[in-house]
Amino acid sequence: MKMNLFQPFHLVTVSPWPLLSSMMIFSLLTFVVNWFYLNKVNYMLYLVILILVVVLFQWWRDVVREGLFQGFHTVKVVRGLKYSFILFIICEVFFFISIFWCYLHMSLSPSVEIGGLWPPLNLNMFNPYLIPLMNTLILLSSGGFVTLSHYSLLNNKKYISIFMMFMTIFLGWLFSLLQYMEYEECGFTFCDSVFGSIFFLSTGFHGVHVLAGSMFLLISLLRMIMKDFSSIHHFGVEASIWYWHFVDVVWLFLYLLVYFWFY
Repeated sequence: MKMNLFQPFHLVTVSPWPLLSSMMIFSLLTFVVNWFYLNKVNYMLYLVILILVVVLFQWWRDVVREGLFQGFHTVKVVRGLKYSFILFIICEVFFFISIFWCYLHMSLSPSVEIGGLWPPLNLNMFNPYLIPLMNTLILLSSGGFVTLSHYSLLNNKKYISIFMMFMTIFLGWLFSLLQYMEYEECGFTFCDSVFGSIFFLSTGFHGVHVLAGSMFLLISLLRMIMKDFSSIHHFGVEASIWYWHFVDVVWLFLYLLVYFWFY
C-alpha cells in the first residue's frame, strides 16, 4: 500500500534506542539489587549507567531533530504528545496517592507495635517552621518564576524567559541542598518503624522528582539559549513546566501531611 506523505501524523522509523534503553534499565536494576544484596558495588554498574545516559541522549536528540529540523511535529502530533504527557503525570499522581494512602492509614490507626502513637515514641519530628517551611517557600517561588518564564516566552521576551528559567533551576537545586541538610540532621532512619520508612519513601521519591524536574528545566533552558523554541512552538518547555507544577503540588501535600499535621 502506498503511504500518503501528506497525512498529519508522524510515522516513527525503526530506531535502536527503545531496545537498548530497556536492556540497560534491566541491567541497571540487576546490578542495583546485587549491590543491595552483597553490599558491594560491581563496577559494571557505572558502565551501564554511562551507556544508559548515552542512549537516552541519542534518543532525545532524535526527537528534537524530528520536531525542530524535519518538521514532523505537526499540530496533531503535538496534541498527541500533550495528551501522552498528561497521562504520564496522572500516573505519577497515582504513585504518590499510594504513598499518601499508606501514610494516612498508618497515622490515623497506629498499631500497638509502635505504641499506638503517631509519630511513634522516641522519634523526634522536624520542626515544620524551619527547613520544611523554607523549602515550601522556595518551591512556591520557583513555580512563580517558571510561570513568568513561560509568559515571557509567549510574548517573545526571550532574555527575560531565560533568566526566569535560570532562577527556577537555581531554586530547585537549593531545595535539593536543603533537603540533603535535613537528612543529615535527621534523628531517625529508614528502618525506624513504619514512620521512618514512609517518611524517607515519600520525601525521597519527591526529592528524586525534584532532581529530574531540575534536569528537565535545564535542558529546556539550554534549548532556549540555542533558540530552539518560538512563541508558538515550544512544547518541550511546556512539558517541563507542567512537570514542575506537579512537583510543587505534591510537596504542598507532603508538607501539610508529613511535617505540619502531627507536629
